[in-house]
Amino acid sequence: MAQEGSADLAKQLANPIAALVSVPLQLNYDDHIGPKDDGERWTLNVQPVIPVELNPEWNLISRTIVPLISQDDIVPGDSQSGLGDVVQSVFFSPKAPTQSGWIWGVGPVALLPTGTDDALTADKWGVGPTAVALKQDRGWTYGGLVNHISSFAGDDDRADISASFVQPFISFTTPEAITYSLNTESTYDWKGNQWSVPVNASVSKVTKVGTQLLSVGGGVRYWAESTAGSPEGWGFRATITLLYPK
Repeated sequence: MAQEGSADLAKQLANPIAALVSVPLQLNYDDHIGPKDDGERWTLNVQPVIPVELNPEWNLISRTIVPLISQDDIVPGDSQSGLGDVVQSVFFSPKAPTQSGWIWGVGPVALLPTGTDDALTADKWGVGPTAVALKQDRGWTYGGLVNHISSFAGDDDRADISASFVQPFISFTTPEAITYSLNTESTYDWKGNQWSVPVNASVSKVTKVGTQLLSVGGGVRYWAESTAGSPEGWGFRATITLLYPK
């Protein structure tokens, strides 16, 4: 695989709405969770990204997050494992950047109560808008992704949801297809008036194993702000992304 082609794939991966079929497998570990701060959680997010060409000017980009969770002592003395709630986003994005070089997309986002255990689901259906804007220049990628989800149906005994997600990001990709990234995945809970602010730093590289193109990476995160019962301190992330360029 040519180095130039690898670097181009790495730059596409840094763009959340690139016209590139990919399947990120993102493993996260967090601890100090729950009422006694004794809990820990492993989450494997399966996040397929599927672009669809609508016409010569527009793409539709489907981004899905399917969480597989294993956790202990978040509910004191108990453990759970299984499927969490799925988040589905769809972006309508022009194929060509703006005259100033910005790439953007807008669309809907939905929360699906697919959790297989009461402790792994909000048990609410939710929907709202999502948007992303970014610019790529001389190896740099910077921009942000936002969404807001409000619940409209589900178990009446569970808390309603009104949450805004804000993800500013910046990364740099080298000619050797190594990408250094920094972002936050902040959520504001409008019901509890609380922020959760994990700051993530990671490094990844596009490579090839046999005939399969992939990106392998890892990094750390620090919870700068947490809601009651949420993770605190440090966590880590490892990612393998399967790539299927045209």
